[in-house]
Amino acid sequence: MKTKHFVKSIICLAVAGLSAPASAYNLYDQKGTELNADLEAVLGVFSSQETYNLGAKTSAGKSEWQEGYIKYGFSGSQGVGSGSRVYGAINLVSSGTWGDGDAGGITSGNERETDLEDAYLGWRSGNLIPALGENGLDLSLGRQQFTIGDGFLINSDALNFGDALNGGGLDFDRGGAYWLAARKAFDQTAIARIGGSEGLRSDLFWLASDNKAQAKMELAGLNTEYVTPQGTFGLAYIEGLDVDDTFAPILGYGSRDGQQTTSLRYQGNAGVENLFLSAEFVNQEAGEGSDENAKAWYTEAGWTFSETPWSPSVNYRYSSFDEGFDPLFFGFNRGYGTWFQGEVAANYAGPFNSDASVHHVSLKAAPSETLSIGALFFDFSDTRGGTGGLNAQEVDVYAEWVAAPHLIISPLVGFYMPDNSASDGGSQIGNADTNVYAQVIAIVPF
Repeated sequence: MKTKHFVKSIICLAVAGLSAPASAYNLYDQKGTELNADLEAVLGVFSSQETYNLGAKTSAGKSEWQEGYIKYGFSGSQGVGSGSRVYGAINLVSSGTWGDGDAGGITSGNERETDLEDAYLGWRSGNLIPALGENGLDLSLGRQQFTIGDGFLINSDALNFGDALNGGGLDFDRGGAYWLAARKAFDQTAIARIGGSEGLRSDLFWLASDNKAQAKMELAGLNTEYVTPQGTFGLAYIEGLDVDDTFAPILGYGSRDGQQTTSLRYQGNAGVENLFLSAEFVNQEAGEGSDENAKAWYTEAGWTFSETPWSPSVNYRYSSFDEGFDPLFFGFNRGYGTWFQGEVAANYAGPFNSDASVHHVSLKAAPSETLSIGALFFDFSDTRGGTGGLNAQEVDVYAEWVAAPHLIISPLVGFYMPDNSASDGGSQIGNADTNVYAQVIAIVPF
């Protein structure tokens, strides 16, 4: 497999891990010392009427399983003059999967693991370099997350396999919690962020993954953005530096060593209130062992009816991925559907942002300040080199509810409708019937 309003921001924080952990306790003194006790807990309950041959599943039938993790530790910062600060964090994650294991056979239900997650140290310039603006230089090293844009190519290292694929001396287990993506930090990083929140800014980065499901890829690159009130224009270059020669051939990642990926993107409203526009075009040149280059792109437009009760919004997106396109470290970012397109398709059935064309329509509304509801439609086609083996449609209906100050609940029901069963070139084992899928995610941020 080639490698997920207020409510939305909280979901992205707790599930996607887009920023530092929430703080259960904060200590700040007049000398500029800040110390946070970090705590984040997430639990998911899942049910799928059908199973898929993505991993270890070999027979049809219902799967019911649970996933959970707790992230805990400390973060803080210390003032060192002219508003500059040294900062850092150290956090552990305890995760597991229970029950039958996921519908795709990536986890068995027997995974349990506690391991180091965040361990980084950094420095922000404050007002020390006036030409760059406040905190215009930010240098950091260690185990941490990193994202480009809205996660179309890199949204941290969040692919969490279980033990169901182990065998032959290979161990892919990262502690389970496959859907929740409990572990997100890259193993080693060196990141320089240059520039402020407006105008021209850049990220110069080196990232090394210890994730065997990503073939322990090492990569480096440059992300440059021009931020305006009308939107953000971005240009990124990513080069693959190394992979693990044991895992890369098995996963189809042999060409990642020397791979060159260039991305051009835009996201904003073009100065029109209630309008949302987003687009990205990617050209990828294969590395060692392959001369097949690939492209991927998407374009999206949406409108929010802000003067209408519940402020409903509607978005349409078309995305296209060439056969052989490597989606790298994409992940859950702006909410459901980015960049896991379809809860069943993106997690268990396929396609996985490669060799596919996807039409997507999303609807969302907010009946109250603490509740939002939405519906997603996906149409998948042109997969597996045009054979249509993974052609399908999916409809997901969900809610995001802030039930209490430290409790968010997000239920979802999905209907996945494949054109083919596994025996006809698809991935659904046993039949091509509509799969009824359900999940409930409970998030406890502090």
